[in-house]
Amino acid sequence: MRIAVLGAGAIGAYVGAALHRGGADVHLIARGAHLEALRRDGVRVLSPRGNFTAAARATDDPHEIGPVDYVFLGLKAHQYAGSGALIEPLLGPDTAVIAAQNGIPWWYFHGLSGPLRDHRIEAVDPGGAVSEVLPVRRAIGCVVYCSTEIESPGVIRHLEGTRFSIGEPSGAVSDRCRAFSDAMVAGGLKCPVEPNLRDDIWVKLMGNVAFNPLSALTRATMIEMCGHPGVRGLIAEMMRETVAIAGATGCHPSISIDRRIAGAARVGHHKTSTLQDLEAGKVLELEAIIGAVVEIATLTGVPAPTLRNVYAAVDLLARTVTGTPVPVA
Repeated sequence: MRIAVLGAGAIGAYVGAALHRGGADVHLIARGAHLEALRRDGVRVLSPRGNFTAAARATDDPHEIGPVDYVFLGLKAHQYAGSGALIEPLLGPDTAVIAAQNGIPWWYFHGLSGPLRDHRIEAVDPGGAVSEVLPVRRAIGCVVYCSTEIESPGVIRHLEGTRFSIGEPSGAVSDRCRAFSDAMVAGGLKCPVEPNLRDDIWVKLMGNVAFNPLSALTRATMIEMCGHPGVRGLIAEMMRETVAIAGATGCHPSISIDRRIAGAARVGHHKTSTLQDLEAGKVLELEAIIGAVVEIATLTGVPAPTLRNVYAAVDLLARTVTGTPVPVA
């Protein structure tokens, strides 16, 4: 099995290292000092489950790799539309693309029963730009329950979690999903094939939709947000609105709001990926995490005043940081 990891950052390199350890033919696509370290020393994983090194091939040129069986996308969702030149050399007739992203995926309504079947969500597929690069027929969804960070170039610190739930947009338990799951398990990871991955998407999104934008606005860690009475109440309200929006699309997250907040508090003084990106001066991954949720609320007629207000504030923050023009009312 040939697998390319496009965006071999903290999560991508960790997955690539595990797949390589399990016997897959893995190719990592990275750049800069991180790429140099991967080429020289392989991926060095530091984990409470045991340290290991994986000497997977690494490059910054996907043409050196050619078509593969699977592309594991470790990019942020807002990078998908511009990644065509990197992805195209990796695609054969049957190549599947496993998108390990936060938030609402571009394929969300594909094949979903109801009046919004096959509807394109503008927030995550503007003008169809993502669908053009990543045709839905290639997509395998992936919800990541794993926390990692790049400790130094080529060195991945695994903090917690090993589950990567995957599933077809159609809900089918396909041979290609089973095969990829087997490869992940061989590498020491959990990879259940879920017939309704959308429920998993909303379970994780209940946290992301609240904690990620609020962390950017407050510069607070997970436990600080959960411990502040006023912010905790704001989080709970954002989660309630999110559960209502999920229900309007036929999905029902299998966790209570209190349990979801308690689980987040146990993470401790951890900065969300959005706060880390803000501090690093990077573009914020907001559209998939909250913009698309607000768009779905509009499509389904679900009131979501708290989500709309927080989205407006964090969108303005992101624009001021990056110098993006602010729309005139």
